[in-house]
Amino acid sequence: MDFNSFWSSAQDAVPLLQNFQLQIVWEYRDLFFGGMKMTVGITLIAVVLGTLIGLFGGMARLAEVKHGPWKYPVLLLIRWPATAYVTFFRGTPLFVQILLTHFAVMPLLVHPEGGLLISGDYAGELRSEYGAFMSGLVALTLNAGAYITEIFRAGIQSIHKGQFEASRSLGMSYGQTMRFVIIPQAFRRMLPPLGNEAIMLVKDSSLVSAIGLAEIAYAARTVAGAYSRYWEPYLTISLIYLVLTLVLAAGVNHLEKRFKESGGIH
Repeated sequence: MDFNSFWSSAQDAVPLLQNFQLQIVWEYRDLFFGGMKMTVGITLIAVVLGTLIGLFGGMARLAEVKHGPWKYPVLLLIRWPATAYVTFFRGTPLFVQILLTHFAVMPLLVHPEGGLLISGDYAGELRSEYGAFMSGLVALTLNAGAYITEIFRAGIQSIHKGQFEASRSLGMSYGQTMRFVIIPQAFRRMLPPLGNEAIMLVKDSSLVSAIGLAEIAYAARTVAGAYSRYWEPYLTISLIYLVLTLVLAAGVNHLEKRFKESGGIH
């Protein structure tokens, strides 16, 4: 029995399902499945890259030289730019950031005629084939990086200063102290907010459908436009998003329990 026959039988058995035409979703199942893979893929890449940005951004936000000739260069070239970056991306809507990235920033960087990073025929091919993906990924990554920067900053500050001083007294450099002492301890404390940020990013990824990226929300909008029906496609993607976030939340909770059992989260 194919799906259409199965659903027709279900509608006959349950009168409440008569007006729920799930067949139209099944007809576009490949589009929904592809959209789900795109959502998961772009979210994972954005979380990984955003975490790297957040790591260095968090340390940049805390960079300080109290005395000596490096005091003002560090302030002007490291701390203030990191603060401006976080302020902008946390203080403006993600939807606006996506539009700005797609229609202004990426054409400036990747353009067949005079692109600052990539130009020529290759730039045209990239924009034609992967333009929406690149713009969505850059916007999501920068947005996630700003929030994760603050998570790292708070996590680093939560470690007692005595541990930093003890590490330096043992002859460890600033980089070694951060790498081997401070960051590992801070990361365990940062795991819950990092998990929350990843969950938020899964849901926020739906906004990139506005620039034509074929993820889950784009699939639902396509079906809704084809049949002028909205309950079926949008309830379907709501269920998909719910499952993705529940799975991610379960994974984060599992990691939290492991750290707590080993005494890693306090």
